Amino acid sequence: MPKKLKLEGLDCASCAYEIEEALKKEGFEFALVNFATKEAVIEGDIEKAKRIIKKVEPDVKVIDAEEHEHGHEHHHDGDEDPKKALYFITPSLMLFVIGIVLRYYYDMDNAFVLGIFTMSYLLVGWKVLRNAVINSIRGNVFDENFLIAIATLGAFAIREYPEAVGVMLFYVVGEFFQDLAVNRSRRSIKSLLALKAEYANLLVGDKVVQIKPEKLKVGDIILIKPGERVPVDGIIIQGTSNVDTSALTGESVPKTVREGDEILSGMLNLSGLLKVKVTKELRESTITRILELVENASARKAKTERFITKFARRYTPSVVALATLVAVIPPLAFGEPFSKWVYRALVLLVISCPCALVLSIPLGYFGGIGRAAKEGILVKGSNFLDALSRATVVAFDKTGTLTKGVFKVTKIETRNGFSEDEILRFAALAEAHSNHPIAKAIKEAYGREIDETQIKEHEEIAGHGVRARIDDTEVMVGNDRLLHKFNIEHDTCHVKGTVAHIVVNGKYAGYIIISDEIKEDSPIAVKELKRLGVKKVIMLTGDNRDVADEIAKQLGIDEFYAELLPEDKVKVIEELERKKKGDEKIVFVGDGINDAPVLARADVGVAMGALGSDAAIETADVVVMDDKPSKLPRGVKIARRTQRIVWQNIILALGVKLAFISLGIIGEATMWEAVFADVGVALIAVFNAMRILR
Repeated sequence: MPKKLKLEGLDCASCAYEIEEALKKEGFEFALVNFATKEAVIEGDIEKAKRIIKKVEPDVKVIDAEEHEHGHEHHHDGDEDPKKALYFITPSLMLFVIGIVLRYYYDMDNAFVLGIFTMSYLLVGWKVLRNAVINSIRGNVFDENFLIAIATLGAFAIREYPEAVGVMLFYVVGEFFQDLAVNRSRRSIKSLLALKAEYANLLVGDKVVQIKPEKLKVGDIILIKPGERVPVDGIIIQGTSNVDTSALTGESVPKTVREGDEILSGMLNLSGLLKVKVTKELRESTITRILELVENASARKAKTERFITKFARRYTPSVVALATLVAVIPPLAFGEPFSKWVYRALVLLVISCPCALVLSIPLGYFGGIGRAAKEGILVKGSNFLDALSRATVVAFDKTGTLTKGVFKVTKIETRNGFSEDEILRFAALAEAHSNHPIAKAIKEAYGREIDETQIKEHEEIAGHGVRARIDDTEVMVGNDRLLHKFNIEHDTCHVKGTVAHIVVNGKYAGYIIISDEIKEDSPIAVKELKRLGVKKVIMLTGDNRDVADEIAKQLGIDEFYAELLPEDKVKVIEELERKKKGDEKIVFVGDGINDAPVLARADVGVAMGALGSDAAIETADVVVMDDKPSKLPRGVKIARRTQRIVWQNIILALGVKLAFISLGIIGEATMWEAVFADVGVALIAVFNAMRILR
């Protein structure tokens, strides 16, 4: 099983990638380092992984995730406060200003002036220099610490003392602001999902004891007072209240719950006192699983993210090679002064750090996933967010997705001398063991206790119906295909509505019409998807052609495929896959249980989560937590916005870096400007990534 490690002090995005690469080189088949959550997920020898992480990043503190949970229950993060850097920055800045003033009165080589600049430099630069030495001993000569150290020490060597100190100071101040911005961004993303209750009110005899939610066991009785968040999933055994489900579904309208209803962790109790029996421990509860899904989503990286990681690994060595050529060739070939070209080379070294790219892109995707979760849309990876932004064909399942899946018997037609009561009784007994919505509707219409001792045999005929032996009578209930499969003579094939034909001892007894209602927001979903440029909206259903035709017309659906078995739905998706062009993506939206094969086959499988349905959350790539089809176009909008912001960051970072490389070579950029090109762009990119959360 994969194990989670908390990496305290991981404050550099490229370091996260270096740790991940080192783990993979050492033979770990699955190793993911998530910079946004400061976590590593590893399959294999954990102690070996800890040693590798410490070797690559000695400043990072590695803690088992469970230990971290218990050790930092009251803190948002166990990391060092970035504001501590001010203890070094403030005196360094004061000494730097003194040095600048003194150089007007004394010669630059005056020992006192040099001493002040050196003290100012060491106060802010000691950590950078230490990391540069440690990392270069380990063979990592292209990390940002090494590049800044070489650039500033080089400036000292060519007697540009104020510039050397100023660049180091500017760099550390920039990193300080970057850390603050990244921490703020992390907190903003996590606050979208900060839904875990701090405590639970456990009922022990007549007393109420406050305990940590993780200590609750299945079967415990807890009290949830007005204004408190539900700590774990449970069943209400006493009380009525309104609950705010927006944490799970993104919906602001409160829902009324009463005795016998399920209540999920993360919901907020608004009015009444509820007594609840615990049905799931915290680690199994809905809110924990949602948080894990969102936090682990970055395991599945988008193509853009993978491209930037590879690009960054080649970009830095390339710029360092270019800097070496700039320092050496003009002086040797044209007799130019070394100091002039060495300075230009040092400017290039400062620009060569890829931090802005590798930092802002994972934060951008993580922010997009967090934003979607806030809306009640769980996206299981940035690759699915990318795919969703390019959706061109959307295929919907009908029952439970576009329709409510709440069936009611609306008509009973008899044949061959059978009465309505007889048909309904036989149908209810035959469907006694089925949980299908149609079966439930028939049993509800029958309305009497079913004597299961009468059912001697029961067989499910996939895609057709059921066959049962009731005492000495053989009963079959199913669709028109069932009648043709067993060559049953019948006079009715096409019926408007969902139909269940009944056959008793090989004779056609009549049919029951069951009606399903379209969800209020299904027409909005279809209309919005078309407005967003989706080329084709399709409906796939196992229902008969007449029902499918009627619903397709009402919703404005472009095409429909009716009377499909689960494997037929897969064939339809495969056919659509063959016809699609280039980067187009096919999205399938289903209810997640009977549609598992199709959800897996489509580019993006979207499940109607039925507020925490286990099968839906496990199977799909995207889960809509409140079963509203209109959430899909909202998800597409968030995905497209995330993509736009990610590409803005890539273009900004690369554009500025390339511009400064050109200016550096021709001598038009100073080291100060180069630091801005590095740290400033990273800051702008982080703040831009945070816009997704707004």
